[in-house]
This record gives sequence, C-alpha cells and structure tokens, in this order.
Amino acid sequence: HLADGIGKARWPVPHFPAGDEELRRVDGLVPAQPDQTGLALIVLNVFVDQAGLPVPAGPTLVVAGAMAAVHRAWGLELFVLATFACVVADLGWFYAGRYYGSRVMRLLCRVSLSPDSCVSETQLRFERWGGKALIVAKFIPGLSTIAPPLAGALKMPLLRFVALSTLGAALWVFAFMAAGAMLQRQIDALIPYVTRYAGPTLFVAALLLAAYVAFRWWERRRFHALLRMARISVDDLYALMEAAGAPVILDVRSHSARQLDPRVIPNALHVPPDEVARHIGHLPRDREVILYCSCPNEASAANLARILVRHGFKRVRPLQGGLDAWVAAGFPVGEAGAARDATTVAGH
Repeated sequence: HLADGIGKARWPVPHFPAGDEELRRVDGLVPAQPDQTGLALIVLNVFVDQAGLPVPAGPTLVVAGAMAAVHRAWGLELFVLATFACVVADLGWFYAGRYYGSRVMRLLCRVSLSPDSCVSETQLRFERWGGKALIVAKFIPGLSTIAPPLAGALKMPLLRFVALSTLGAALWVFAFMAAGAMLQRQIDALIPYVTRYAGPTLFVAALLLAAYVAFRWWERRRFHALLRMARISVDDLYALMEAAGAPVILDVRSHSARQLDPRVIPNALHVPPDEVARHIGHLPRDREVILYCSCPNEASAANLARILVRHGFKRVRPLQGGLDAWVAAGFPVGEAGAARDATTVAGH
C-alpha cells in the first residue's frame, strides 16, 4: 500500500514512476523513447561540468529528470551513466593530486573564476569534515573541484575515495533528476516555448552563461582590489631577519597545505586562517609582522593581513610571491614539524 501511495503521488523515488497516460503523452513533446544521442550529450555535459569547466549540468539533469518520470528505463540508464561520468572526472583529479600535489591546487586556483582564497577555504572544509566532504562536495561551489585532487594529494586510499565519490555523485545526480521529476508538469508547459523559439532560447542561454562568467571574473577582480597593500620582497625579508629586531613571520597556510608542502621559512609561526582569532592576542604589536602562504597572489596572507590591521597592528605586510618565491630565491627553509605555535612568541 505504501508503494502504491508513493507511485500515485509521483514522488521522485529512485525508480521514477511511470505515471498515467497523460504523463506519458506529455503533449507530444517528449519522444516515445529518448534516443541514445541525447543520453550521450547529457552524460558528456555532466562529465565536462565535473571536470571543472563552467558548463553547468544541473539544468540539463533537471529536464532529464522530467523525461525520466515518463521513461523509467531511460532514466535509470541516465542515472547510472551520469554517476559514472562524475566518478571518472573525480578520479582524473584524484590522480592529478596524487602525482602533482600542491601544484595542482595552485593551478586550479589560477584558472578558477572564484577568488584566489578558494583553495585555502576548501582545504579548511576538508580538514573539518574529513573524507565525508566528498559526499557533499558537489553541492558546494569550490569544494566540488578542489576536493578530489586534495584527497589524492593527502593519500586517501583509492577504494575509500571511489566509494565516497560514488555516493556523493549518486546523491548529486539524483537530487537534480528528482527535482525534474517533481516539476515534470511545469517543465512540460515550458518546453513548447523553448521548442518554438529555439534560436532565441539558445541566444539567451549563451548570454546568461557569459553573464555568469563575467560576474565571477568581476568578483575575482574585486577580491584582488580589496587585498591591495604593500608587499615585502623575499630579499628584503631576508635582510630584516639578519638584522636586529627581526620581524614576526607568520605561516598562514592550512594544516593540509603544510602537509602537502612541509617546507617553512625559519622561525615562522603557524597561524592557520581559521585559528587567527585564537592567536591574535599572543602576537606582539611592537614588531613588524610578515605573513606568507602558498596561494596565487598571496590571497590568504593578504586577507589575514587586513584582519590584523583592523585589530590595530600597524606594520603588517604579506610576502610577495609567498613560500614559492622564498624557495626559488635559494634562501634557507625548515621543516613544518619544527615550526613554533604563535602562542610561544609572546615572551620571545
């Protein structure tokens, strides 16, 4: 009786109920049996989306979910193949992270339309949630692309990654297809207009995509503008360290970022971005504070420098080029395990 009730209510259960004859007809717009070309295009859209390109697959899956409410077998096939496409894309990033580590993170941050702090913020989420982050990653902007290579770089076991990635992908695909199944009648009512005005519809869709990309680009530029401040070069920092009254050096990378690259500038204090409030009271205000990170454009360092300035610190500068510039210049480095905690500097 419960199954009959669910079927009559047409809830988006995994088998996508066939519905009555009126649903099957769909005003003659949904084909008697969707062809394999359409199926392949939807799966390709999902793969490209999960590979990181700005071609959202969500709207496509919603429309596909409306068709799956009528064609159960086709819907089940799409569900399986779309989930598989997600996992394949995730595995590609997983192995990229495993073999190239932090270099992949920096590359993603450079090509991403999100602000440069995206990698550090995602790393913090991954640290808090652990491997379970992969289950919800696809629902959170930024985390979807960064989580798989980060899991690979942190040496997550392959079988565990595949299991978590598959579960997360299945939930993500099902959520969009279920939404389409629930909105099936509304989508049916919209399809005639889309079909009749195919040219203008494609133009509007392209325009919306361009507007989305432009907005994200503007958001990234605005983020850079907010972080404009004086930097210190690695040569000047080395000179200050050799002189009397050496500055306080803060390593503001996340724990996972330091695990990926354990090198540190000598005598640096570790202040992760999510722990700055706990450490800020222990930092001396009578000495210059230099911050460094490993993200492009020193985004994390500049962001935390602004926080310190708002708390009354007068001499605060990010290190230009971050840790990479320091290492490239040939200056000495230490190991992360030898770095001090910021609470130890108060009496230094």
